Amino acid sequence: MIKNNSDFPQIIINSIPAPELIHDKYSDKDLGQYIEGLKELEMHDPDFIVMVCNTIHFFHERLQKEVKTPIIDLRREVREHLKNNKVKTVIVLGSPISIKGELYKFEDINYVEIFEHDIEKLSESVYNFNRGFQRERQIDRVKGIARKYFKKESNSLIILGCTELELMLKDELLPKINPMDILADSAVRRILAKKNI
Repeated sequence: MIKNNSDFPQIIINSIPAPELIHDKYSDKDLGQYIEGLKELEMHDPDFIVMVCNTIHFFHERLQKEVKTPIIDLRREVREHLKNNKVKTVIVLGSPISIKGELYKFEDINYVEIFEHDIEKLSESVYNFNRGFQRERQIDRVKGIARKYFKKESNSLIILGCTELELMLKDELLPKINPMDILADSAVRRILAKKNI
């Protein structure tokens, strides 16, 4: 229980101007700034590192080799959440890397395949939403894709595999989860365990 300021954890944020990972092509050079950002955080000797992005977790294993500090594995956390909640079918909306790389595809959970042209539309809509271009139009396009795949698989759960999608679909009533919420819960559990709370 938090009783005074000294009970709060120290949190160090390193927001880096790294390339966006919203396309399906990338190179080692694209990961360079992410690696440097992780190394900068490690200099502060943290208990763990949280990467607040879905797509970057596609590279979790590779990035973990660059630092000794544990990086919370979002993929593993999402898998545990889905299994604990007995989810049978998922529809993943996100970046091309997240979808094509099957970031959230797991054994014993049905995985709905997204058509290539819809993956391209998602990527384009997220990119345009980020730069403020016709935001309502981008939201409508993403909602249309979400409804299209949910209609096919009515007993499914939509995984918002890109942080912008939480903003874009916040008013959409379809059943969905934001992996960033799962990531935040995981970080809090680690902090509480460290403080024996």
